[in-house]
Amino acid sequence: MAPRILLVRHGQTEWSLLGKHTGRTDIPLVAEGRRGAALLGERLRGAPFGGLPDVEVWTSPLARAAQTCELAGFGDRAEPWDALMEWDYGDYEGRTTPEIRADGRPGWVIWRDGVEGGEKLTDVAHRADEVVARVREADRDVLLFAHGHVLRVLCARWLGLEPEFAARISLAPTSLSVLGWAYGDPALDSWNDTAHLDSL
Repeated sequence: MAPRILLVRHGQTEWSLLGKHTGRTDIPLVAEGRRGAALLGERLRGAPFGGLPDVEVWTSPLARAAQTCELAGFGDRAEPWDALMEWDYGDYEGRTTPEIRADGRPGWVIWRDGVEGGEKLTDVAHRADEVVARVREADRDVLLFAHGHVLRVLCARWLGLEPEFAARISLAPTSLSVLGWAYGDPALDSWNDTAHLDSL
C-alpha cells in the first residue's frame, strides 16, 4: 500500500477564534482547543484507526500544533519539522481580513494578493512539496499536525494542482483529513472532518 497522509489542523486558539492571521506567533490552545485535541485522540484510538500504531508522526514545532499532537496522544512519537510551520504573514500577522482590507487593500484575498513582508505563496508551496516528497518516500502512513493554510496548500500539491487551489478548500480547527490514492493517482479520501467535535 502506498503511504497516505492524515492531516490534523491544530485546535482553537484565541486568535483563530477572532479570525486573526496567525503565522509564526507562538500562542497556545484555548480550553476549547485542548478539549478538541483530546476528542481527536479518542477518535484516532477507535475504529477504523486503532491508535495508528505504525504511523509516522510529524508536527509543526509551533506550540498550538505541538500541543494538539500531545493532547491527542502522539507527542512521544512526533518529530518536529519546520517545513510544517504556518505561512509567514509578515506585516499582516495578527490582523484580520477586514482590517487588512480597510487599511488600503480593498478586496484583498491572500491567495491572489499575497502578504507584505512575509512569505510568497510559492514559498509555502515549496515547503509543501518537500513534505509530499518525503511522504512518497516513506514506507508507512504519516500523521501531520500543522496549520490551516499550509495544510490546504499541501493538499493542492499532493493532488498535483497549483497552490491557488487551496483557496477552494476550507479547513476547520482540529479537523481530520486524509490524502490517499485512487487507481494509482493521488486522491482526496476525506476532508475537513470534525465529527469528533460534535460533543463540544
